[in-house]
Amino acid sequence: MEEKIELRRKARNLMPMINIGKNGLTDSLVKQIETIIKKKKLLKIKINKSALENEDKKEIVRKIIEKTNSELIDFIGFNVVIYKR
Repeated sequence: MEEKIELRRKARNLMPMINIGKNGLTDSLVKQIETIIKKKKLLKIKINKSALENEDKKEIVRKIIEKTNSELIDFIGFNVVIYKR
């Protein structure tokens, strides 16, 4: 639990490195997320409103976590922070 709090603190200063747009969560976007998270461990993702035309925010986040085998650290508004050990 304490580790998660520390990761949230670190994530506050991060800029989103991935933007999910109108095409939603594509396979190429998942590969890009996996590549970045292997290097950085902690990643902030922004979900644009245009991505919500076909899917719910929570569903997009669930798919990100599932497909990248990562851990959800924070989910506020349209920003998601994930972590992979």
